[in-house]
Amino acid sequence: MTSEISPLITAAALDVALGAESLWSGAGRRRSAWRVLDVRWKLGGPPGREEYERGHIPGAVYVDLDTELAGHGEPTDGRHPLPTAAAFEEAARRWGLGDGDAVVVYDDASGTSAARAWWLLRHAGVRDVRVLDGGIAAWRDAGMPLEKGPGATPIPGSITVRFGALPTLDGDAAAALAADARGVLLDARAGERFRGEVEPVDPRPGHIPGAVSAPTTDNLGTDGRMLPADALAQRFEGLGIGADTPVGVYCGSGVTAAHEALAMVTAGLPMPALYAGSYSAWSNDPERPVVTGA
Repeated sequence: MTSEISPLITAAALDVALGAESLWSGAGRRRSAWRVLDVRWKLGGPPGREEYERGHIPGAVYVDLDTELAGHGEPTDGRHPLPTAAAFEEAARRWGLGDGDAVVVYDDASGTSAARAWWLLRHAGVRDVRVLDGGIAAWRDAGMPLEKGPGATPIPGSITVRFGALPTLDGDAAAALAADARGVLLDARAGERFRGEVEPVDPRPGHIPGAVSAPTTDNLGTDGRMLPADALAQRFEGLGIGADTPVGVYCGSGVTAAHEALAMVTAGLPMPALYAGSYSAWSNDPERPVVTGA
């Protein structure tokens, strides 16, 4: 079990933290800043920026997943390859982030896109990053206020980004892990995509040989919030994962795989290695085998 800072924060705790920051700032005392990032995004829309302008947590800065949390490359790099460290640093400074800031990220999709921002910030060396459990719905349900409109442009930050804080996999390493009896490669996509029954976006249906199906929806309760840590630990134990098991995670394009990593850390397990190219990269390479079925 790990002793990391909790990767989740409740709406009530975030409200207290933001209120405390206001009080401390008013007293003229120095404390780590809290920055709130809105990472609403859905495959096929509606555009997250429009949702943000309809209502967001006061002071939150909108983050565009497609252009700020992903790079661009060839199809064999995947649909959402990691951005370069320089590009991510430039984006994070636009959001107003500085070294030592505490960051809260949220979305309206049960944490799946927010988890991508959480993972990238952790990968960049930011230690205190939390995902708002239940997203903006939890904030709204708690009776908290929302702001409308484009939001104020933040004062540029001075964060220094150094990628490499978290483990990653390329295609060869993912294949080796899936073939290793000591390790587990989790596929975070929906079960029907894993089995190859449907494939809405990638060129070949199926999954990486040896991978284990672990849909991210199974990390969540009916309210869209993360299951309790003990329930998550039981879930991963049922998938063959213990504290010393080498684990990799992938999905379609490296977004929901970050949610699988978030769930593992919430369960007290070590951070798994992320295959950022994921199935979109794998299935675009004709030399990579795919299998269908359970």
